[in-house]
Amino acid sequence: MQSSKTAAERKDCKNATVQVDFPALTDFLAYLSGIKGRSALTIKEYHYDLVLFFRYYKILQKRVPHDLDFRAIPLDDITEADLNQIDLKILYSFIGWLANEKKASTANRSRKIATLRSFFKYHHTKTRLIKENPAAELESPKQLKKQPRYLEVEESKQLLQTVAQANSNFSQRDYCILTLFLNCGLRLAELCGINLGDIGEDTLRVLGKGGKERTVYLNGACIAALNAYLPERKQQKNSFNSAEKKQAETPLFISRQGNRISHPAVQLLVRKYIILAGLDPHKYTPHKLRHTAATLMYKYGHVDIRMLQQILGHSSVATTEIYTHLDADSLHNAVEKNPLADERSC
Repeated sequence: MQSSKTAAERKDCKNATVQVDFPALTDFLAYLSGIKGRSALTIKEYHYDLVLFFRYYKILQKRVPHDLDFRAIPLDDITEADLNQIDLKILYSFIGWLANEKKASTANRSRKIATLRSFFKYHHTKTRLIKENPAAELESPKQLKKQPRYLEVEESKQLLQTVAQANSNFSQRDYCILTLFLNCGLRLAELCGINLGDIGEDTLRVLGKGGKERTVYLNGACIAALNAYLPERKQQKNSFNSAEKKQAETPLFISRQGNRISHPAVQLLVRKYIILAGLDPHKYTPHKLRHTAATLMYKYGHVDIRMLQQILGHSSVATTEIYTHLDADSLHNAVEKNPLADERSC
């Protein structure tokens, strides 16, 4: 899943210092981790969504002083009785609050609805803490299918040339990062999570959404970028005096401090080079580079939709189908090649 968490949500997570866990929440998160095998990032998002909901619920029940900051609302008093009191009307009220007060996007609200469904289904069918599942009939807002934004071929080349010409101690690292994004269509979390032990002769092992592992095949550009970066990386590692773990757990991309490069650091470096290349930083992010890779593969690589699904690590081909609507030239040519295209009435 590309996270739909807003900047405000991330700030709320950082500032949360009060007790927000309660038995029903802790049990559910343990189930997600131990039984469902959800990733740490996914569990963190579920946790955030449920904390947000139950804080709203306490406000709705008038159990919070008016002058208490939202992020300071504790949840250790949420009980089984509370879970049984929640109904569909309360859930829809929460979704309305997200839309009107928090200005949450459709994707953001849909994620929270999925979280609520999963939470209440678990406590209805597994733990049987609740007699009825209030989220059983909870609908998701209709999402308009947007065509993904992507860089054209010349813009992609322009971006890579900008990185190649940069004068920096990390230029090879940055070039390698951009090359993998644009050629392999990796997610941000997948790229940051790559370890040295994941690199094969012409393959890369990545850990995708839901902890699903897949193999990505490397083309000549990716292999060359990795071969150029690895010697630079070795020198940087030594200068940082960082204690390396065994290769299987050693990060491929490291920061100035010798630690695994963070998501915000990659987002910042992508933004920096987007600006230097004369492109719009508001339009292009690491995820848009993933869209670029997918689009270029589909348009120019004659990649079958099922193959593209496997490359991108999509669990459903429906997610991949957005790329089939992009190639207007191919659609136009297909119509022109109809054997009846030259038929005229006179």
